[in-house]
Amino acid sequence: MTGERVVRRLAAILAADVAGYSRLMGRDENGTLSRLRAHRTERLEPTLARHGGRLVKLTGDGALIEFPSAVDALGAAIEFQQAMAEVNRDQPEETAIVFRIGLHLGDLIVEGDDLYGDGVNVAARLEAEAPPGGIVISYSVRDAVAGRLKATFDDLGSLALKNIDRPVQGFGVKWEAADWKVKAPSAIAPPVAPPPATVVPLALPHKPSIAVLPFQNMSGDPEQEYFADGLVEDIITALSNFKSLFVIARNSSFTYKGKAVDVKQVGRELGVRYVLEGSVRKAGGKVRITGQLIDSETGAHLWAGRFDGPLDDVFELQDQVTTSVVGAIAPKVDQAEAERAKRKPAENLDAYDFYLRGRAKLQEDGREALEEAIRLFYRAVELDPHFAAPYAAAAGCYVTGSVQGWVRDREWEVAETRRLAMRASALGGDDALALALAGQALVVVCREFDTGAALIDKALAINPNLAAGWQRRGLVSLWLGQHDAALEQFARALRLSPLDPGLFLSEGYIGMVHLFRGRYDEALSWIARALAQRPNFVVVLRAAAVANAFAGNIDEARKIVARIIQISPTASISHYMSINIYQRPEDIERMVGGLRLAGMPE
Repeated sequence: MTGERVVRRLAAILAADVAGYSRLMGRDENGTLSRLRAHRTERLEPTLARHGGRLVKLTGDGALIEFPSAVDALGAAIEFQQAMAEVNRDQPEETAIVFRIGLHLGDLIVEGDDLYGDGVNVAARLEAEAPPGGIVISYSVRDAVAGRLKATFDDLGSLALKNIDRPVQGFGVKWEAADWKVKAPSAIAPPVAPPPATVVPLALPHKPSIAVLPFQNMSGDPEQEYFADGLVEDIITALSNFKSLFVIARNSSFTYKGKAVDVKQVGRELGVRYVLEGSVRKAGGKVRITGQLIDSETGAHLWAGRFDGPLDDVFELQDQVTTSVVGAIAPKVDQAEAERAKRKPAENLDAYDFYLRGRAKLQEDGREALEEAIRLFYRAVELDPHFAAPYAAAAGCYVTGSVQGWVRDREWEVAETRRLAMRASALGGDDALALALAGQALVVVCREFDTGAALIDKALAINPNLAAGWQRRGLVSLWLGQHDAALEQFARALRLSPLDPGLFLSEGYIGMVHLFRGRYDEALSWIARALAQRPNFVVVLRAAAVANAFAGNIDEARKIVARIIQISPTASISHYMSINIYQRPEDIERMVGGLRLAGMPE
């Protein structure tokens, strides 16, 4: 993999420009620029400050602005347009400065302080569709703000936007002026009585915390109310299976049913870092479900998804949505927590923070990153000897060291891995991830297939939504030569967590199954996906060398062998046989024969 990783984030983007700017400049250049600067200083910038907007850049007659949430973005847009309408009331039409605004919620490419990508382009094209003084928003914004702001929306249909290769459903925004009056600071009178006491925010748990709010029924169909409530209950139950999450119970989250809520307030009242909200809409024989995962502290959107399906079997659709939502947000929460831990000063870290830092370090490639992760996990154990997760994670590090050929003292590492795995299973009897990692470590490092497989099966019984568990079960099946079962289990892992940073494991080992079946082109396709994420993963590099050799690409196979030896200087046929974990003789023969053909030294 070459080049730097592209940094992305989900955000609401507002594009604004002045209607008839060229005409205004042609008529009175100095006066137009002076009035434009005054509007930015006196109206735009205070509005952004109230709604948490960030001015990305000015574009002469317009601006590009980023918001952490669609609600904040549209609230700022309406407030600003209303303020402009009021100030223009006394202006001659030929000199009045009138803005058009477009809004979109989407994935953005971050480069320094600037933003790029399709999300920015859609917002800019929607702005061109807006009438002077008006606002046009995309469907993603419409879904995110429905029922949360005093505004109505006119469906403009599917818009063919310039240089956007797909139609975008647009909505015109309407509002009542009386609902959006903003007093000047000097006009705000001091309170004549002390303000009511505010709710003291609950202390956040030491692990990531989430509340799933009742989904809005946008259909007007009472039957869909039960469907929406059942969907939320299933999501709460599925998330509760992750012992790494603190999940608010249904009875508490459903107290917000039917209310327009402020996510930040929900976070304070329930004592949670993350809030999942969504909506359900029925149209004809189909139902559309949307969801948004929001950081309640900042209001930033971490994930958004939309699901469509027929109403013929609503319960099957409900299961599909639950699986997809849980699979998408669990890794997003993990990533957000890891980033939060990395930003904390070292003197404020506790056991959980060290564990999170270790997890983040494992996303990096190389021996030094692995050794640093081990150090962080051991530090977590020192601070909390009864915390199961870092024991299991440290055992998992010895798995990586074993398969990469980075073993210094095999006898000691086997004993230490067994100690860590058994400690993790004893302390984390209800922690599915800890059990799955401990089980894998017992199989790979200690060669205890029965005990390790039993721990992974126990993990899946506790949490059938755990992608990492299905991934590890697929590995055991592959090592035992059970190829059909392995493919099914890897596919389930991919389905449960399509955004998981550990995706490369499933992809690489699916390639291995195809390799053992003699499907070399298909094997190389899957292997390439895995290596795009982890170019130094020796297990998959070996598979790439073997598949290329048998496919007749001998030069490429030899280049890969040279790369393997660079990463793992002890690499050889005899070393491979000393660490081989495959139990099916035909699979071993194929690997050894392919490595010889690729030029691996004996």
